[in-house]
Amino acid sequence: MSDHLRTALRLAADGLPVLPLRRGKLPFGNCPTCARNACGGRPNMKAAGACGCPAPCHAWAAATTNPHVIASPAWTSAWRHAAAVAYHPGGAGLTVVDLDDPAAIAWARNTLPATRTVTTTRGEHWIYQGTMPSANAVRPGVDIKSRAAYARWLGHGTGFTAPLADSVRALAVKEPAAPRRAAQSLTGSLGGRGGACPHRTPTYLDRGVAMAVQRITEARSAVHATVYRTFLAVLSTHGRCGCLTDTHVTRLFTAAQAKGESARHCTDAWTNALTTLGL
Repeated sequence: MSDHLRTALRLAADGLPVLPLRRGKLPFGNCPTCARNACGGRPNMKAAGACGCPAPCHAWAAATTNPHVIASPAWTSAWRHAAAVAYHPGGAGLTVVDLDDPAAIAWARNTLPATRTVTTTRGEHWIYQGTMPSANAVRPGVDIKSRAAYARWLGHGTGFTAPLADSVRALAVKEPAAPRRAAQSLTGSLGGRGGACPHRTPTYLDRGVAMAVQRITEARSAVHATVYRTFLAVLSTHGRCGCLTDTHVTRLFTAAQAKGESARHCTDAWTNALTTLGL
């Protein structure tokens, strides 16, 4: 029995759906039709696999906790030649924030709630309890792996697994179409929300706004989406207690307009973020 197979069986016993990966971090095709990714690697969970197989047989959809499948003859060759063990985070009720470089790690440490952390070849995996849609390149060096995705198993990591926060969910949210109505004034989009204040000191809020301004200022592409996601992240953390003032939001709008966004788009993005969060 290979080391990868032993690891896979142990993880499956703990409730983690697993699958083998070949070189290049790609899944094996577990049937002749899917060999060498001939089917395009697009499992279809609604019916048969995209390859025409009677059931999903590859990629994240093949991940399982069934020890009889994991150790079956169909998978034996794959485990013998596997380069790594992978798992389906969404199938285990988890979300992985994949941070690919030191800059992404520094951003996460200043922006996201602390959680269980696993060291990777180039960066870190931050693991949260809860699922969400997967998304690639939500910001430079940051991918989200949860539903319909797989991640390499690189150990248990360190720290406590925190609940999936709104600030993480906001990373994968696309801006909805702007409502067909007159643009609100800046003051009209604010106001106290009456919620419990999470800010230990005013510095916490000021630092959060400063980091949001920096994120917008450093955006090199997808500025439109970055502005919306940043507004959404700020409001998810600071928007329920009424501590945000016109001064704070003007700083955000000014940063966005310096990147070429119009005042109308800033107002629409802010309004859409409020609506998305139910504020």
